[in-house]
Amino acid sequence: MGVGRFVYTPILPLMHARAGLSTDAGAHLATANYVGYLLGALAGTLLPALVRSRAVLRGSLVLLVGTLAAMPTTDSTGVWIALRLLAGTASALIFVIAVNSLLGHLRDHPPHLPGWAFGGVGAGIALSGLLVLALRPVGDWRTTWWASAALATALATASWNLRPEVPAAPSTRVPETRVDRRFGALFVSYSLEGVGYIVAGTFLVAAIGQGSPGWIGSGAWVLVGLAAVPSSALWARLGRRWSRPGLLCVALVIQAVGIALPALVGGVTAALVSAVLFGATFIGISTLALAAGAQLRFPRSVALLTAGYSVGQILGPLAVAPLLHHGYRPALLLAALVVLAAAVSAAVLRVGFPPRDAVALRDSGPALEVPTAGR
Repeated sequence: MGVGRFVYTPILPLMHARAGLSTDAGAHLATANYVGYLLGALAGTLLPALVRSRAVLRGSLVLLVGTLAAMPTTDSTGVWIALRLLAGTASALIFVIAVNSLLGHLRDHPPHLPGWAFGGVGAGIALSGLLVLALRPVGDWRTTWWASAALATALATASWNLRPEVPAAPSTRVPETRVDRRFGALFVSYSLEGVGYIVAGTFLVAAIGQGSPGWIGSGAWVLVGLAAVPSSALWARLGRRWSRPGLLCVALVIQAVGIALPALVGGVTAALVSAVLFGATFIGISTLALAAGAQLRFPRSVALLTAGYSVGQILGPLAVAPLLHHGYRPALLLAALVVLAAAVSAAVLRVGFPPRDAVALRDSGPALEVPTAGR
């Protein structure tokens, strides 16, 4: 899923330079992928049978690989948009099935284990960045899409026999449904994060590539993935010791600095530091936000937060599209400001946040530590 959804980011500069893709069209392709992801996440939420189906998992793996392989076969922007829409839908279904499988099979295991598995998204990002970095001197944009399809095929083969979620035994404990109005602050914070994070997630490589040697952009994307691999487990572990809203605020401020850095400071060092800060936070923020929603015991918190985050991802590229005519610097600065606004909302959430309920956390298990459909 990390390859299928995020390989577009390091390939985007090649498509701008060699495939005639305009900046507006590039933003539209990104938006199509996020719309598809929202549709897939909603399907997995509204139709629980999908996340327990091995046939759906395998069909989604085949569809995702197929969309990657089809990208270099056409020059039509309309077809590219349709393919990225399908890729987003398949990515969401794969993610929801995989994470629910993890949470089902690892109920009695330490909660950091699902976090490490969730780092597979980061590993996919790193592999896709390495792929483009290696092929950039010898191939064109078509070669990189073909190679990404081959890489996704290998990973799909390795995950072909993943067992879907095992339904939990019925519980006799009556769940508490106390509604906390602070959920509104969390919802605003996480939705704003969706807007700001996705601008960097889509255009960071292209922005870095404008003011640095060509290999720096793809190299930075590798660092994003490598930093993301341990981030979910790390932030989840920290969330068991300190206030989740406080950690969420800290992570958002760190991410805002990472997004703004290449727009404010040129050079290789700033680009690489930006990549590490962004990669170390964007998955962890999802972990913290969804765990905080569960701690508030707001009904259907994960579904609501996921919807707000997904809508934010759709709006992000559309909001900055007019700014792209002036380069990527204004878009990144706007994204950083949006993420700072998300941090302010998280700070509001921190005031009077309910204390940790050790019994509730123990009974809930690792589901509080890893998002089920946040990305």
